[in-house]
Amino acid sequence: MQAFWLDDGPDAVIPASLLEAHDVHYRALPTDPAAYQGPLDTLKAARGYVAQDLVTLAPDTPGLAAMEQKFVGEHHHSDDEVRFVLEGDGIFDIRADDDRWMRVVVEPGDLIVVPAGRHHRFLLTERKAIRCVRLFQDAAGWVPHDREVP
Repeated sequence: MQAFWLDDGPDAVIPASLLEAHDVHYRALPTDPAAYQGPLDTLKAARGYVAQDLVTLAPDTPGLAAMEQKFVGEHHHSDDEVRFVLEGDGIFDIRADDDRWMRVVVEPGDLIVVPAGRHHRFLLTERKAIRCVRLFQDAAGWVPHDREVP
C-alpha cells in the first residue's frame, strides 16, 4: 500500500496509523486463499459482513469503461467498502476528516475498509487490471451515492 496526500504528492506519505485515525482500516494479508480466508472470516464476524465475492477487472472486461465511470465520481455508500487485492492494483481517493484527499494505492496483499458514509472515488491504474475479494454487510451489495456539491 502506498498512501499520500494527493495535493502534496507521493512524498507526503500517510502511514497506516493516520488512515486508522480517519477510520480507514488497512491490513496486509497473504494472497494464498488458505492463508487469507481465516482473517477475512474473523473480519466478517467482527464487522457484520454477510456476503463475500470475487471481482476481476481487466482491459478486456466487457463494459469496463462504463464501470470505471460509475466509481470515478466522488461518492459514499451506506455500508463499508471492503476490498482485499489478490492481483493488479487500484486507487482509492478518500476524503479525510478535514476534506483533503488521501490517495491510497492498493496492490496484492492489501486489505482496505473504507467506512460507510466516507466520501471517496475509485480508479484503476494504467494497467486497468485488478482482482479482489469484496465483503458486504448486505447480500445485495451496496449502492454508490454521489456527493452533492453546494
